[in-house]
This record gives sequence, structure tokens and C-alpha cells, in this order.
Amino acid sequence: MSGDTAIATVCLSGTLEDKLAAAAAAGFDGVEIFENDLIASRRSPSEIRGLCAELGLTIDLYQPFRDFEAVPPDVLQANLRRARRKFDLMAELGADTVLVCSSVSPDAVDDDDLAAAQLRSLAELAGERGIRVAYEALAWGRYVNTYEHAWRIVRRADHPALGVCLDSFHILSRGSDPRAIRTIPGDKIFFLQLADAPLLDMDVLHWSRHHRLFPGQGAFDLAEFTGHVLAAGYRGPLSLEVFNDVFRQADPRPAAVDAMRSLLALRESVGALEVPAALRLDGHAFAELAVPGTVLADLGFTHVGTHRSKPVQLWQQGSARVLVNAAAEEGSISALGLACADPKRSARRAETLLAPVLPREHETDLAAVAAPDGTEIFFCGDDEWLRDFVPSGVSSAGMGITGIDHIALTQPFDHFDEATLFYRSVLGLPPEAVSEFAAPFGLVRSRAVGAQDVRLTLDSALVRRGEWAPGVPSPQHVAFACEDALAVARALRESGAPLLEIPSNYYDDLEARFDLPFAAELRENSVLYDRDSSGEFLHFCTELVGSRVFFEVVQRIGGYRGYGVVNTPVYMTAHRERRLSRA
Repeated sequence: MSGDTAIATVCLSGTLEDKLAAAAAAGFDGVEIFENDLIASRRSPSEIRGLCAELGLTIDLYQPFRDFEAVPPDVLQANLRRARRKFDLMAELGADTVLVCSSVSPDAVDDDDLAAAQLRSLAELAGERGIRVAYEALAWGRYVNTYEHAWRIVRRADHPALGVCLDSFHILSRGSDPRAIRTIPGDKIFFLQLADAPLLDMDVLHWSRHHRLFPGQGAFDLAEFTGHVLAAGYRGPLSLEVFNDVFRQADPRPAAVDAMRSLLALRESVGALEVPAALRLDGHAFAELAVPGTVLADLGFTHVGTHRSKPVQLWQQGSARVLVNAAAEEGSISALGLACADPKRSARRAETLLAPVLPREHETDLAAVAAPDGTEIFFCGDDEWLRDFVPSGVSSAGMGITGIDHIALTQPFDHFDEATLFYRSVLGLPPEAVSEFAAPFGLVRSRAVGAQDVRLTLDSALVRRGEWAPGVPSPQHVAFACEDALAVARALRESGAPLLEIPSNYYDDLEARFDLPFAAELRENSVLYDRDSSGEFLHFCTELVGSRVFFEVVQRIGGYRGYGVVNTPVYMTAHRERRLSRA
């Protein structure tokens, strides 16, 4: 592998000039220029060539050339005429490889000999001009739709200017076995295009054109796929070709950085890049919020320290620590502290994977980076950060909360997949499957990342239009762990904590579905319930604190691994109703 990286301009939003500038700023070595981007530009091909040179970008591929092979003689002559014009353009552009997609034309016939002969004629024309033809099997090609078939035709054509282009989406979306890629000579793999995707049951063309993702954001095993390509002897760039409606509307600069992060993580996974390994995260050191400390006191937390130089208080119950930051945005989770053995090493990994490193001015040298949504992530080792706080001298008693179970962060829709990649690659938190549920105000997508010691849930509203919106925009919450949710709920209710009331209809339905000996206690204390094949989950919520933050207390029984997502619409509605009752 050359070590070079490239990105197709179709991945990004904006004009061709916007896309090239974003790709260069993100550190890409080259680009694939998508024909439609060039057609829409006022710059000539030679001017685009000059701009790429100024930006330090090579033009590694020009694409796509469609519907060429296995056609009648008159159509072939028209196609060759088209090819000559495109090759002239490529010479001016400075591109030496063209992507030819397998035909979807109604003029095409199912004849491998004819396809090979016509592709050979195209390769002869290209070879005279120093151009290579990379033949790609579209997953929806009329007759050629697998890489094995494309390779058979290329091998039959037997021309040095003709090779294959391997596209991970076209191969993996069909469920093809990529192991046979190792049988293709490396010098006949002219180009490699990479894209991830969620597993969806839909027409493959629609899936491809709208739902591709950057590596690490979807469900494909791109490390294995890329490993097969490299083992075959491929020495070209790792290039991204991602069609995604969100990416093509988002700011191209952060999108390009996210794309580069995905390739860096992929290169690490195949042993082609040395990055400090992701260290095990040993738990939530703290969550930082802008909420009144009295709310935490109502939940049994004790004010145990005050920051030496900032308007920040430390509240604790069990191992759960919450920082109350009077300078942060009201009603928001502004920072997370994650415990690890070597904070500086974790920060070096984050910086290598393009996470913005945050400058810090405090007594303890804490390493911190910014997540895509702006949340500050601190790497904490051995509780040394506690030295920044002057102890209050008051010991924590508590009401049964033992620690932080998970933290829920609402993501802007445009950054949902970016956040998944960030937490997966930078922090080493494995993502779980995406779940979607019908909330009172539209469909919500949720994805958990992490394992037993550190859990986060990332939520995003899929579509929101118009001015009418929920009374609780972008909710966030900290979920505290306990060993007996019913006992904690009773204690907090007796102490006057502002717990959220759940409607009786929920419990009528719950009792119809499950024969629970403690159903009456759940109803009496507004505790929600869920179960899976491994265990049970009891949880309850506080009312909103400020505009969008609330707290949750959870009890995991047995091996339950979920987050009670089935109950989310219920407490979302209850929060909305409570907000309206106060208006």
C-alpha cells in the first residue's frame, strides 16, 4: 500500500473548489473528481489541475464513464467518440485513471466475449494516451454485478491498460465473499474505493446512493475487506467514495476531517499506521453540568469540594461525581471525565485521530479533547484531578446511588454518524446497533457506545420541520446506578426530590404484558420497567432541571445490557406535559 489517501468529491458538499479546499485542509493526498462537479465548475480542467497542485492534491481518478461495454456496433462507435473527448479532458486535467462502471444500459447484452473485446478497444485507445481504465462491477449492473465477473472479463480482455476497480459497497452489499480478491494480481487492481453502510433491507441502488457511510460508521467489516485487497498486492491509495444525503449538505470542512479520521482508523486496523492503542477506560470520573446544586442535594449528593480557581463545585454520592459549573451553558452537559491509566497517551491517540486538543489552564495537567458536538472529554488518571478542589470537609452520605451508569448526549442530526466514529476510533468505545423509536415529536435514532465501565448513548431526531417543536429540545441526561431502584425512589420521594410522574396507562399496559410481583410498587413510585433475555431494568427520572437536562436512576438486574429505550417515549411525553403545566 502506498500510504496515500484520497476522497471522491461526491462525498462532500459545496462547489468543486469548496470540496478540494476541504480535502486538502483535512490532509488528503489526492481526490477522485466526479464528473458532475467538474461540469458545474467555471474553471477549465487545466485550471482545476493547477488548483489541485497549489493545494497539494493529486487527481487519482476521473469518474464515472457509464454504459460502455457489450453494446451494438453503432452504440460502440458513439461510446468511443465519447471516450476520446473524455480522454482529452483527462489529459488537460492531469488524471491518468478513469472509472468505467459496468453497464446498466438497455442496449447491453449478456455476452462476456463481446464485453471483453469492446473494453479492450477502449483500453487500446486509453493506453495510447497513457491512461488506465478501471472497470467496476456495479452491484446493480445489468449483467455484470460482481467483482468476480468483472475480473473474468478484464482477464479475458488481456490489456495492460485495463484493470479492475474494487468498491467495498458494491461487493459487501451483495454479500459477496471478498476472500477471492486475493487471487487477483495486485497490479491489475487499478483502484480501491471504500465505503461503509448500515445493514438495510432495501433496493441496493437506493441504499448506495443515499446511505453510504465513512469506514467505522456502519456495519461492514472494512478491515477484513481492505486486508484482502492489500494481501493481493494493491499499492494504490485508500480512497473514499461515499454517497450520503447528510454529508452532501453538511459543511465540507468538518466532514472531510471526519472522512480522514475514518481512514486513519482503518489504516490502524490493518496494521498500516502506528497510533497509540486505545486504552481501557475504567469508568466515568465525572460529569460536568450547569445545574443548581440544590437539585443534587435533593438526590442525596453532598457538596464535597470547590475548585481552587473556577466557579465549579464538586458533588458526590458513592462513586458518582458531578461538577456544577456556574460558567457553563445553562442546562447542559458540558464535559465528561473518563478514567484511564495513561491520560497523556489517550490524548496523543485522540490528537493523531484529529480530535481537537483543548488548551487547559488549571492546577492539574489534565488532557482534554473536544467531541464533535463540542462536549469536552477529559482523560483522568488516579483521581489526580481532585487536587484542583478544596475539600469542604463534609462527607458524602447518600440515598443509594452508587455511581454513573451512563450518560445520554443528544447529537445534531448532521453529526450523528460522526459522533459514532469519534467515540469508536478515538476512545475505543464499541458501538451497538442503531435503534429507532417513535417519540411524541417524531422519529428518534439512538445508538449506544461503550461497555460495562463507560457507557454513552447518542440520540438524534431524524427529521424536524417547521416552528412547532417539543418543549424539551435536545434533551440530555446523566443516569446514576443503584442496587435497589424501588428503595431509592421511595427515599428520594420522601425527601422531596422532583421525580417525574408516570401516567397510570403505562402501568395498566405493563401489568397486561408482565406478571410482576412488584408491579404495585412500580406504579406507586413511577418506576419504569424493561427486560431482555439476560435480565431486567428498573429506572426512573427526575423532572427537567433547566431547559433540557434531567437525571435518571437505573438498576440493572442479571445481564441486562440495554437502556430501556422502549420507555423513552413515555417519559418524553411526561416531561413535555410537566413543562406545559409550569408555563
